[in-house]
Amino acid sequence: VPWRNKALSSSSAALAPDDCPSFHLPSLLPSPQPSEVTMATEKEKYPMASMGFLEAAVKISHTSPDIPAEVQLSMREHFLRRTQRMQRQTTEPASSTRHSSFKRQMHVGSLDLGDDYDVDEQPTSIGRIKPELYKQMTTENDESSNSKGGKNCGKVNFSLRYDYENEMLLVKILKAFDLPAKDLCGSSDPYVKIYLLPDRKQKFQTRVHRKTLNPTFDESFQFPVPYDELPIRKLHLTVFDFDRFSRHDMIGEVILDNLFEASDLSRETSIWKDIQYATSESVDLGEIMFSLCYLPTAGRLTLTVIKCRNLKAMDITGYSDPYVKVSLICDGRRLKKKKTTTKKNTLNPTYNEAIIFDIPPESMDQVSLHISVMDYDLVGHNEIIGVCRLGSGTEGLGRDHWNEMLAYPRKPIAHWHSLLEPKKSEKETRPANPRPQNSRI
Repeated sequence: VPWRNKALSSSSAALAPDDCPSFHLPSLLPSPQPSEVTMATEKEKYPMASMGFLEAAVKISHTSPDIPAEVQLSMREHFLRRTQRMQRQTTEPASSTRHSSFKRQMHVGSLDLGDDYDVDEQPTSIGRIKPELYKQMTTENDESSNSKGGKNCGKVNFSLRYDYENEMLLVKILKAFDLPAKDLCGSSDPYVKIYLLPDRKQKFQTRVHRKTLNPTFDESFQFPVPYDELPIRKLHLTVFDFDRFSRHDMIGEVILDNLFEASDLSRETSIWKDIQYATSESVDLGEIMFSLCYLPTAGRLTLTVIKCRNLKAMDITGYSDPYVKVSLICDGRRLKKKKTTTKKNTLNPTYNEAIIFDIPPESMDQVSLHISVMDYDLVGHNEIIGVCRLGSGTEGLGRDHWNEMLAYPRKPIAHWHSLLEPKKSEKETRPANPRPQNSRI
């Protein structure tokens, strides 16, 4: 072929042993070969191989106008495939870098909790951190903190009217709406206490409505108050959740500073108010009235339980079965205890019952009285509604009442006492020691 002879003659003259490039293809040779093989040596041993190599070199040349385009394209693709195969056999590592990079991306991605985290695209795997759960918990905590900052706890509907003839403020509790759930079942047992401030001694209470967040009360109450005092009075409504086995939960409160806010009270006016979260969760347990009288010559202390008012409701019916228990305490030990009769289904019992203890004058500074208002329960244990303490070692009104009794012997001294939550030590009073000799107690 003319063009092949021409190419062979020109290529043989141009390629010298020093100028010919060497090819290192150890993976393609059937047997080990020298590291450097010159074109002249190959030409002497394998003349046909030299011819094939030169032929391939000539065919991939872009300068020869005699090579058809189809042949050039076919040979070029063959050469590229051969080159790629040699690179894979000689350079591909045992562990792919792209695999390790992908593993790093998965490792970093699993810990990325930033704002760009896409919940829909996260891979499903056990043990993965789910930031949406923490975001939800944070949201609930924020809502809880906001509720303590003055969030509404539902609404209450009531009406006001003034009775000019009898000088009575008529308050009617109509209903409540959208109260928060306080029970595990998602409901509440609400009731309402009503005060006309600043007087907190007189208060009223609605019935307890079971398992509802939208109770309807429709109960009326009367506060005797002169018309001239209405501008300085405030209506205080406190909504509670009844709890049979623990303290009642305060849901919220409404304070109406201006009684003439809606009208002049000459006619009944309905008012809706938001129930605000109450900052104080203290529960009013009620009050007890009794008198003390001490006879020094006889060494006799007489405590007369007169009555109680506004006691805490302990039964599902919204009432209690109260009785009063009085214990004589000396050095932390109970020496004697006595109790009154039980009054059924009432929060304002009247007793007028006397309890007598024999105490010598020299022992009056060493003893104290522990008064407990109890709720009688036919099934189970009787529960403590509230307590109060008397004695020279007590505080507040209990100490003042005791000292006043000693200062005015043979004279009954009566006072109202607020009931307090019992201490744990008071719930479990230790038994008294045997009566010491030469003691009149």
